[in-house]
Amino acid sequence: VKVFINSGVPGGLDKMPVVLASGAAALIGKGWVVFAAVIGAMGAFIAGSNTFSNMMFSLFQFATALKTGAVPGVIVALQAVGGAAGNMICIHNVVAASAVVGLLGKEGLLIRKTLIPMIYYLIVAGIIGIIMLQLFKI
Repeated sequence: VKVFINSGVPGGLDKMPVVLASGAAALIGKGWVVFAAVIGAMGAFIAGSNTFSNMMFSLFQFATALKTGAVPGVIVALQAVGGAAGNMICIHNVVAASAVVGLLGKEGLLIRKTLIPMIYYLIVAGIIGIIMLQLFKI
């Protein structure tokens, strides 16, 4: 995480998240609001927590928002909302929940069943993000 966040500092170059943001903004443009929460969810799933997802991807989301002309606060908020959604399918949370309720060995099934509500969660977050960007245009 530290390499990702602090890359470019010694050489005076742009950090990795900023470079990735340029690519994402060029590729997706104004439609980024739909993907912001998905990135948060993937970050939480991979990193294991919403906090680490936000640490890794907040600068990326902020820079992408600036490059696409979106309100950065809305995009970063979608990052956090997506991270909360991704926390539902985070491996260690699923393993812990499975152990508590006696579903050992059925973690994959639990993730597959939890994926559906997470997708709905992300769709609703994207719709709310679109509405927020329309309301708070600069």
